[in-house]
Amino acid sequence: MSTIPPTQPRLRIGFLLARRFTLSAFANFVDVLRLAADEGDRSRPIHCSWTVLSSDLQPVRSSCGIAVSPDERLGNPSRFDYIVVVGGLIDEIERLSPAYTDFLRTAARAGVPLVGVCTGAFILHRAGLMQGYQCCVSWFHHDDFLDQFEGITPVSDRIFVVDRERLTCSGGASSAHLAAWLVDRHIGRAAARKSLNIMIIDEVLAADDPQPGVPLELKTRDPLVRRALALIQQNLDSPPRVSEVADRLDVSRRKLERHFREALGLAPGDAFLRVRLAQAEFLLHRSERSVTEIALATGFCDLSHFVRVFRDRQGITPEAWRRDQPGQALPSA
Repeated sequence: MSTIPPTQPRLRIGFLLARRFTLSAFANFVDVLRLAADEGDRSRPIHCSWTVLSSDLQPVRSSCGIAVSPDERLGNPSRFDYIVVVGGLIDEIERLSPAYTDFLRTAARAGVPLVGVCTGAFILHRAGLMQGYQCCVSWFHHDDFLDQFEGITPVSDRIFVVDRERLTCSGGASSAHLAAWLVDRHIGRAAARKSLNIMIIDEVLAADDPQPGVPLELKTRDPLVRRALALIQQNLDSPPRVSEVADRLDVSRRKLERHFREALGLAPGDAFLRVRLAQAEFLLHRSERSVTEIALATGFCDLSHFVRVFRDRQGITPEAWRRDQPGQALPSA
């Protein structure tokens, strides 16, 4: 980390990186801070500072294999305005060092706000620090959270949640938006917008903006149905047929249909179509792609097919639906 100038930064962030943390979530968060901290992109930590903390100063390897070397030992958390926990692979959460848990609990007692990025929310919850707080997790990890923490329903339809001194986000690009929210709060809106603009993020998203992903009405704890929905989500531009999904999951089509009927009250094909249409709505509302491009991106063979299916389900064409959304003035085809 660069040497901090004599002036006191207005925003001081301490990072804890879990084993196999998500590098993109960490990098997006840090880059917003870096670009807001100085004039241009000179990266001097003048207005805000960022420090990677560790109990032993050993490099921490991310889920993609790239390692990050910590800057300082844990020490007193009160020297920071926020402690940000960056999670990653679910299987690594239980292996978090007890020293990290003690540090987070000390920070909470001292009133230092805690931030959970990606599965960092799982880590905060496992440390007993999320009781009574809303908690945001990615739609992709919604059911994993339910499996680990009974009786708690996480927020999986928003990109981040600010609930008093607990801030949580779904990871990925949402990390940049949460960091920009902090910059806006402590340094100013111009600095926040400057960071996102330099990162080629055109639109500033608020906490209540939706995550793209599986529609909430399709959430289930059935592992077979969850795997099938994830498979469709990951292949939106060329969605496999129901029989192909069954083959990939090594089950019979009849078994797959039975599980969907019992879990969601839907046939698999209807559920898969809902996932594709939900993504199409997200792109219509949140991107400048043409309707033709969105049709192809969500697996429809051509524009006329997309328009027909969309109108059958929504009672309105994609172009008309887009015009009805607040703040939208985008190309239609």
